[in-house]
Amino acid sequence: MVSDAATTVLWQEPLSAFLAGRQQTKLEDAFAHPPRRVLVKRPLASDAIGRIELPSLGRDYIVIEGTATADLRKGPGHYTDTPLPGEPGTVAIAGHRTTFGAPFRHNDKLRKGDTIRLEMPYGGFTYRVERNRIVDPDDLSVKRPVRYDRLVLTACHPLYSAARRIVTFARLVRRDPRSKVTKG
Repeated sequence: MVSDAATTVLWQEPLSAFLAGRQQTKLEDAFAHPPRRVLVKRPLASDAIGRIELPSLGRDYIVIEGTATADLRKGPGHYTDTPLPGEPGTVAIAGHRTTFGAPFRHNDKLRKGDTIRLEMPYGGFTYRVERNRIVDPDDLSVKRPVRYDRLVLTACHPLYSAARRIVTFARLVRRDPRSKVTKG
């Protein structure tokens, strides 16, 4: 138990990381061959819809549609009440920080000017980080549209707690009409 606790504190929870890794492998295959509904921007819950690349953190993950508990066990999830990348407005994606692969564990290290890339079957979208902000868990204002297209990433904060949320705000700076759909 001590080694499991130490591993969780220093890295992430090992069993859920293993399970999330297996899910990401399955999602990788699904993303490589997306169904038509994903291509026409009408995904169903748990569909593999894209890849998020966090170059400054050396991380990339397949993003799924939905933020239900079961969805976020597979990887980062797109809030279904926000637009998909490439549509006008605020795109929002949630992810865990300590369990299930901890895709957003180090989002607190994202700095102004860092890039975040979303590769979708229908195009690629590059965002530049503007800032991080800590908010209450019920603060839905972070998903509101603003005067420009943006991305928000949300995760629990601080580590090992769901008391608050860390939110990363990033502005769309580039659109590529076709996605590479390759691993970052």
